[in-house]
Amino acid sequence: MTEKTCCVTGHRDIPAEQIDAVKYALRREIIKAFSDGYTEFMTGFSFGAFPYFSFLVVTLQEDFPNLRLIAVLPYRKRVDSLESREQTKALLHACADVVVIQEEYRPNVYAKRNRYMVDRSSLLIAVYDGIPQGGTLNPLSYAMGKGVRTVILPVVSPAQ
Repeated sequence: MTEKTCCVTGHRDIPAEQIDAVKYALRREIIKAFSDGYTEFMTGFSFGAFPYFSFLVVTLQEDFPNLRLIAVLPYRKRVDSLESREQTKALLHACADVVVIQEEYRPNVYAKRNRYMVDRSSLLIAVYDGIPQGGTLNPLSYAMGKGVRTVILPVVSPAQ
């Protein structure tokens, strides 16, 4: 665990009417973490909460130049995918570091990416809808089991 590193997890499908509230809450938590001494912020660069978190960290670097965004990518070809879109390409290039978990895609690579981030963090921010399954619950449960401090930003899933 890295003492002052924060990572994020969150749902891919954040309802449109909740996006502004999620962005506001993420921004608030990033600033709070920074004021608590956090300078490294890891993102899995997937969909949903990840791009909002990444964009906010990069934007906040203007006011807090010590902030560092670290991209943790599950497999090598994900870099090509991110480079093919201007917005994600710019975010990727704004990262202080890019970590690639493994060379090729395998079914468990996203779980490995999530464990990597949690294992190296002392704070996890989770955008979570409370549904007891899925890709957000797994890193959240893992972090809680390891004693990593967690902040849950609730969202209401369209399925609820």
